[in-house]
Amino acid sequence: MAHKPLAALAGSAIIGAALLNPNLAEARGGGGGGHGHASNYCTICARDSHGRIARSPEARQEFMTQTGYPHGRPGYVVDHVIPLKRGGADAPSNMQWQTIAAGKAKDATE
Repeated sequence: MAHKPLAALAGSAIIGAALLNPNLAEARGGGGGGHGHASNYCTICARDSHGRIARSPEARQEFMTQTGYPHGRPGYVVDHVIPLKRGGADAPSNMQWQTIAAGKAKDATE
């Protein structure tokens, strides 16, 4: 029962962030070749030496410490509420704990 309000709140936060951040369309990389959908490649995101979106280990550690699991949470992964490739911040305020199974399902659709 307690999970429904959190899910609704998270959805509202994502919608609110998208409305308040005009750079989200730019971050998504444009029109995706004219096929009616946006590219999944962020054109303004910082990249590491392997071409992946750069992530802050300090922000991840801060999130884990703030939530009471400084060494990780068994059965869970740290997830970005608004994906980095969609313009989400790599900050504790944009992170959540997600079950490993839910993380794999989400990764398959992103």
